[in-house]
Amino acid sequence: MARESYSDLLAFIAVARERSFTRAAAQLGVSQSALSHLIRALESKMGVRLLTRTTRSVSPTEAGERLMRNIAPCFEEIAAELMAVGELRDEPAGTIRITATENAAETVLWPRLAKLLPKYPQIKVEMVVESRFIDIVTERYDMGVRLGDEVARDMTAVRISPDMRVAIVGSPAYLAKHSAPKAPQELVNHECINLRSMSHGDFYAWELKKGKQQINVRVEGQLAFNRTRQILHATLAGFGLGYLPLEMVQSYIVKRQLEQVLEDWCPVFQGYHLYYPSQRQLSRAMTVLIDALRYPAKVTNRNSK
Repeated sequence: MARESYSDLLAFIAVARERSFTRAAAQLGVSQSALSHLIRALESKMGVRLLTRTTRSVSPTEAGERLMRNIAPCFEEIAAELMAVGELRDEPAGTIRITATENAAETVLWPRLAKLLPKYPQIKVEMVVESRFIDIVTERYDMGVRLGDEVARDMTAVRISPDMRVAIVGSPAYLAKHSAPKAPQELVNHECINLRSMSHGDFYAWELKKGKQQINVRVEGQLAFNRTRQILHATLAGFGLGYLPLEMVQSYIVKRQLEQVLEDWCPVFQGYHLYYPSQRQLSRAMTVLIDALRYPAKVTNRNSK
């Protein structure tokens, strides 16, 4: 095929991956009509339909799936090589896509990025807050942030925070009306604010540990959210007990806007880790970012454990 068809192929890859002309057009920076024209031209040149279009969806045909499977890796290799050559320039540059939980984004990533980015104006960061577990390779993120024990073993993980303790807290007004629980079993008598798992669809169990005793408690209450920040607001407003990172609520405890309960049952979890595929060749921009986030100064390859 003629070289001018490469733009058609890139357009096809974008549509096939996104399963949407709207999203693919936004990604490529072209109009939907222009994108449709490119796809029709490619199908005409190849003499085969590559995409099945309906009013609600777009999906590759059998021929489209085969083409996607064989050519997409080639373009990815070309892009990686161009990036590697571009890294020979003096200043680190490029876009880094990171997915992280809300608390990690607010307490770890953003404070350090705010200091780093003014020093490197050619580095761009796209941070997407996700509570669900995702495949960063499939969804084309460069890196992700999770608690250490949640990172897959085939990833390289870099610790970016100390270990994290959780806290069960309630407002003074709420606890004035309800006796503070003395044991985990007493949580059934309380309004507890649930956190919805966007990966599994159910509510997270409250993990509690005291010595060798470890239990997961399924709590009940009037409210549930899929973000910890909203749980904090509802807890401060007196709607019940919240199960939250201690770092998030510490200042409210000091100011006596919240009170801690079952403190001896609240466990410590591994701190946040930045992770990426072990086989990935890092750009200079990524290396700069990792060095800025690293805590304290050690890389762990989870595949070696």
